[in-house]
Amino acid sequence: MKTKWRIEMWCWIFLIPTGVLFVLFQGWPIAASLYYAMLDWSGLTTDSTFVGLNNFYDVAKDPYFWNAYKNSFKFMLGVVPLHLLVPLVLAIILNRPKLKGASIYRTLIFLPVVTTTSIVGIIMVFIWGSDGAVNDALLKIGLLDTPINWLGDAKWSMFTVIIISVWKNLGINMVYWLAGLQNIPKDIYEAAEVDGARGMKLFVHITVPLLVPIGAVILLLNVVNSLKVFDLIKTMTNGGPFFATDVVSTYIYRYAFSSEMGLPQLGYASAAGLFFAVTIIFLAIIQSVLTKRIKGRAKS
Repeated sequence: MKTKWRIEMWCWIFLIPTGVLFVLFQGWPIAASLYYAMLDWSGLTTDSTFVGLNNFYDVAKDPYFWNAYKNSFKFMLGVVPLHLLVPLVLAIILNRPKLKGASIYRTLIFLPVVTTTSIVGIIMVFIWGSDGAVNDALLKIGLLDTPINWLGDAKWSMFTVIIISVWKNLGINMVYWLAGLQNIPKDIYEAAEVDGARGMKLFVHITVPLLVPIGAVILLLNVVNSLKVFDLIKTMTNGGPFFATDVVSTYIYRYAFSSEMGLPQLGYASAAGLFFAVTIIFLAIIQSVLTKRIKGRAKS
């Protein structure tokens, strides 16, 4: 009993730094947001008025919030399938043992991941601008007759941001898929080949079923992260043109820290953030339950 108590004591001692950091950087901000959401407060003065749930009512009535809400899901539905499929194809190619220079290719694909997203966004503004490299290349090969304003045209702006987001996060998702592929025992493939399975049959009947559990985790991570997108859109379009790429994160920033809407409204912004957080938590719970069921079926 003494040995068990000592082990538990040391476990709690080692958890203290993590617990303190969680309270300071996660717990307190969440609690503070709940409090601020019930205040009419700019965040710049000491004067504040308790308004209860009025901020939540105002958020629910604002058409610009629902436009940002819709755009968040539009962005998510655009990037998540590509975040799953394109890195999977690359992982399968780069997982081949006979491929020369595979480590070099992996490094090159992974480089954008370690690059600061805001820097990527600033650079891409020049590359995808009306007189940028993308238009120049498309004009030279004859795919365009006139330049397209990729970021200034509401028709193309969301598409452009989605493409850049996929390129930026290609490497990390490829690493996840590579981890899944390399955890599949080679004995299973050898046994299937003895039974006459080749090519696509191996992929469909062996690779895909064994990748489903890690695929569910990758799906969960990408859904949650895509709904929280901010820095890429902020630096590339700032939610424009005409709010075509405005997402909930940029909407919250505009009211909490920017002077675009006049004096900042920290209480209102906190209410909008909590409003959307409920959606993300709800989706995360659903996906977590589905992931556990998928993993259970895969093990059985």
